[in-house]
Amino acid sequence: MTTTNASFLEKQYFPLRRLHSLLGIIPVGVFLFPHLTANSSIIWGKYLNAPKYVPEQFAGHAGVEAFQHDVNFIHSLPALILIEWTLFACIAIHAVLGIWYALSGRINVRSYPYADNWRYTLQRLSGYIGIVFIFMHITSLRFGNAVPLFTYGGLMPAFEGPAASSTTAIHFQEGLWGLVSVAFYLICVLSLVFHFANGLWTAALTWGVTVSEAAQKRWGYVCTLIGIGLGIAAILAVIGFATLDIEQAQAIEALMVRGGH
Repeated sequence: MTTTNASFLEKQYFPLRRLHSLLGIIPVGVFLFPHLTANSSIIWGKYLNAPKYVPEQFAGHAGVEAFQHDVNFIHSLPALILIEWTLFACIAIHAVLGIWYALSGRINVRSYPYADNWRYTLQRLSGYIGIVFIFMHITSLRFGNAVPLFTYGGLMPAFEGPAASSTTAIHFQEGLWGLVSVAFYLICVLSLVFHFANGLWTAALTWGVTVSEAAQKRWGYVCTLIGIGLGIAAILAVIGFATLDIEQAQAIEALMVRGGH
């Protein structure tokens, strides 16, 4: 195709490729670190600081206080709406460009079943899963209480701010449907983790940071460790909410509300 007949995306292929790569890391990918860290605090939070509002008989679920503290902090941010919409816009741009690159590329794992080709395929598959999951996740959290349709039949939670732990736990413990939700969350969140970790590796190629094969190999080890760490955090978060004692969590949340935190 000549330059005259080329589309805008084709003319700006390399700058947009770098923009797509950059947005996938900052702020979208980086957001996974505090998000999964906060969610997994439902497990490890009880070991970090001595709880203030957890009675001795509830000490086994002191992670509720740590998680609720993080939720309250996020909701207290003065520019929360601006932060959210900036993040949403970056996700949308990254997703649109990612879909275009995915549709314009060719998957050849059958002809060339090498690791790089499999990662190429999984990167795009995990991206599609991520787009659907993020849309469902955002709409359920932001609008689920006002518009029940956005809880997608109960598949996605719409937790109450002051009772974030207990309402999330209820969602994951609703019998068979809770197990479906747990499986759905694990598949989707781990797909996002893989997409980010593998995207970090390809981003270094896109930006010309890892030129040599040795540099690519070393960076691959780093990306693998990042993916494993985030994956463990995601699994801990789901396990924590799926096994949480709901009544004890509600009692802790009530104590925190009365205590003003």
